[in-house]
Amino acid sequence: MDTKKIIFINALKIYIGIVLYFFFMKLLRLDAFVELRSLNFLFVVWGVNTAIKKNVLDNLNKNYLPNLSIGFVTSFLAVLMVIISLVFYISYIDQSLLKLMESSLVWGSQLSLAEVVFAIAVEGAASSIICAFITMQYWKSYKFTS
Repeated sequence: MDTKKIIFINALKIYIGIVLYFFFMKLLRLDAFVELRSLNFLFVVWGVNTAIKKNVLDNLNKNYLPNLSIGFVTSFLAVLMVIISLVFYISYIDQSLLKLMESSLVWGSQLSLAEVVFAIAVEGAASSIICAFITMQYWKSYKFTS
């Protein structure tokens, strides 16, 4: 399978997982718990692992750097999709989410949407790199059987 297709499919899986997770948190009125929001990292790990696994097993590519970059790009593409959805959600559906973020100890007060987008982009890039490196620790030692 083409690596671009692997990246896009798995980024879409991460994105859908995160969106559904936050939707159910809002539905169950758990969206005020900052600790629960951090569990979205599990979706990122799952999607990155699936992307790297697909490239290793289907394309028989066991090179470290290409697989690391597939993991990073998959994760960061999902982050960009989440950011676009968040901007749309706050701008057109529920501006109170920004107030909810302000009330948490993590974000601070008097936030603008641009500040939130920047913070999520930086955090997303960092977690993408970390997640890709963590996942590659397993896949770098994968042994092929012929």
